[in-house]
Amino acid sequence: MSNPDAEAKKELGNKAFAANDYDEAIKHYTAAIAIDSKNCVYYSNRSACYGGKKDWASAAADAKECIKVNPTFIKGYYRLASAQSELQEFDAALATIKQGLAIEPDNTQLQKQLRLIKAKRSTAKRSETQPERTAASSATPAASYHNLNPAIQKEVIDLQQQLISTTKEYRTVKANILRAQKEKRSNELTKSELDKLPPSETEVKMYRSIGKMFMLTPRSEVMTHLDESIERESKVESDLEGKLDYLERRMKSQQANIAELTKSAANIVHYPKARRCNMAVVTTNIIALKEEAKVEVV
Repeated sequence: MSNPDAEAKKELGNKAFAANDYDEAIKHYTAAIAIDSKNCVYYSNRSACYGGKKDWASAAADAKECIKVNPTFIKGYYRLASAQSELQEFDAALATIKQGLAIEPDNTQLQKQLRLIKAKRSTAKRSETQPERTAASSATPAASYHNLNPAIQKEVIDLQQQLISTTKEYRTVKANILRAQKEKRSNELTKSELDKLPPSETEVKMYRSIGKMFMLTPRSEVMTHLDESIERESKVESDLEGKLDYLERRMKSQQANIAELTKSAANIVHYPKARRCNMAVVTTNIIALKEEAKVEVV
């Protein structure tokens, strides 16, 4: 259970942090730690303050202490990896992220950070071995995407392929929703017409399709079958709508990750402006790849 006095100090620190008054926030978080040194959140918050001041060594130290106090606190790994990345300790940062992902494999924040740090490391290695090219030898903006180093290109291509797969699944689900809606409307229309029959004909037998066959069936059984079909298709539609929403969010997330990765690469590479990653080219490429995805109704 959290110490009330320590929590009060933390709240003061949070207010100062929100106002970008990092020194004041550090003072309050330090006071909270003095009261309760076993609360990992206080170290994590102070690490964020040091990060705001660009004091990455102190940020890393607090993040390590945060993880030491609570090895399952995922934000500690994020804070530590961020600080290590800023200190150009890319291998250590990647190892930290992998430790965090071992605890929480589906953490999107760590997954995104993993891609960005890989891009930073790859670009840093390339800049060490390859001098800055002159404007005379630089490619045109239209070709700049292809001049990203191979590691970053691979990251972007992998993300694009994931986006294609998600887009294909999205279209398939959407097509199945339309099929369910069509089937439900057809059954509702049939039921509506049967309801119009006069009472004297309520038990008349009628043909009901069963696969490729037609069978004489009492009206009551046909109505029951229609009700069940309408209920079943309504449930299918509802389930698929939920999946469609999820896939739409995933596509947006993947598009954002592609944009962030290419933007990060463009900002890191010390090439002339003409050689920096052209987002318009990448976006056009993504759209073209998405159009290749074919829908298969299942």
